[in-house]
Amino acid sequence: MYQTVRGLIIRSVDYKEADKILTVLTDTRGCLTVKARGVRRKGSRLKAAAQLFAYSQMTLYEQNGRATLHEAQVLEAFSGLQTDIVKMALASYFAEVLGTEAEDAPTDTDIQRLALNCLYALANDLCEPSVVKAAFELRYMRLAGYAPDLTGCAVCGREDPLLPVAMLEIGTVRCGGCTVAGYAGRQMPIGAAVLQAARYILSCDLKKLFSFRLPPEDMARLARVCEAWLLACMERGFRTLDFYKSVGETP
Repeated sequence: MYQTVRGLIIRSVDYKEADKILTVLTDTRGCLTVKARGVRRKGSRLKAAAQLFAYSQMTLYEQNGRATLHEAQVLEAFSGLQTDIVKMALASYFAEVLGTEAEDAPTDTDIQRLALNCLYALANDLCEPSVVKAAFELRYMRLAGYAPDLTGCAVCGREDPLLPVAMLEIGTVRCGGCTVAGYAGRQMPIGAAVLQAARYILSCDLKKLFSFRLPPEDMARLARVCEAWLLACMERGFRTLDFYKSVGETP
């Protein structure tokens, strides 16, 4: 059976003499494992479409639960990532996070849009990598069903918490003067400007995801809390994040 999807390559592994095994984030079916036969041979017509971070219109042949790449037309190669180790490291972190999506399970179609927007911003220097990273982490949490509740103080209900503090494991905020009985998890002061930026990232149109501005100190704080929230809710680390921190500028 043949099926056409729009897919983003988020993992590419050499297989046998000339093949690759691809992890493809699709527009309709979440992540798929796809075999690309002969794409490592010189002159393969599918070579470009099998490169990491290539976004293509793909025709897949599926049989017995296995998918093979039959045809592909590259729509975007994100070539700007290939010449900068910091950009490539950060894009690889995004890919590892996206790779946690369930195999062949329908997901929010905006997850692929988020990935494409973030890779485009990175590849074309639309904003600083730290801005792209924070926006990706927080918006991904919303699309994956893990969004923190930032509507107000979790204790007193105040819409604009005074001296807001993020409670990471339970994904809420509180006023600096409010306490949560029995809570022994990690907490991080974030400030009012960071809270407003986080609310914007969670709710804005994806086309305007990077249209917020913060002073450098607040941007660094936003970067830290978005990463901490993501790691806390997913209950795991990412080796690509460690590598990004080893080569990139971190707040």
